[in-house]
Amino acid sequence: MINIKDNLALIEQQISQSCQQANRPRETVELLAVSKTKAAALIEQAYRCGQRAFGESYVQEAVDKIARLKHLPDICWHFIGPIQSNKTRPIAENFSWVHSIDRIKIARRLDQARSGHDTPLNVCLQVNISGEASKSGVTVADLPELAKEIANCPHLCLRGLMAIPEKQAPLSSYGKMLDLFMQLKQQYPRLDTLSMGMSGDLQPAIAQGSTMVRIGSAIFGSRE
Repeated sequence: MINIKDNLALIEQQISQSCQQANRPRETVELLAVSKTKAAALIEQAYRCGQRAFGESYVQEAVDKIARLKHLPDICWHFIGPIQSNKTRPIAENFSWVHSIDRIKIARRLDQARSGHDTPLNVCLQVNISGEASKSGVTVADLPELAKEIANCPHLCLRGLMAIPEKQAPLSSYGKMLDLFMQLKQQYPRLDTLSMGMSGDLQPAIAQGSTMVRIGSAIFGSRE
């Protein structure tokens, strides 16, 4: 039986210890609970334990869960998976955050689809920091052009960067991401989110400036 309350407490302890080691205030790192493939009932359990931000990767599955959990007043949904052009409308209409924008075409479609909402869609740009062919993400060279495009989209709010560093050399990737983030922040002062770090690399990611860690199996159990 999964004990979500205990799992969240353990993650909280790990984040707090990592922040202390990095001489950072605990409140500078947010926990994003990755709930893809997990039942709405488990998400509600985590919500009842105080968790508010949840990450989803599969559009139709997520939209169904969002509808089932609309009675939870301040739950915040983040889309963190690859984005297909034909799925931009349901993403823009149902989520508060999108972490995985890597193309101008996707940015424009999300902006158009968000136009009827009162609040802009918070977005992070996914960077393929290690240049792996198997991973999504904008290249470092193309990042400035994509950021400029989003800054000109009235229904999008550029909040930061996201990356999934390669497992073989994560430490160098974290440092590169922090440098990119700080460079971009000089041009766009509103930037406040550097999303990197998961269950296995939480501590070094926080040490290198991550402001949001994405944790799934350590909270909800093994992926189904």
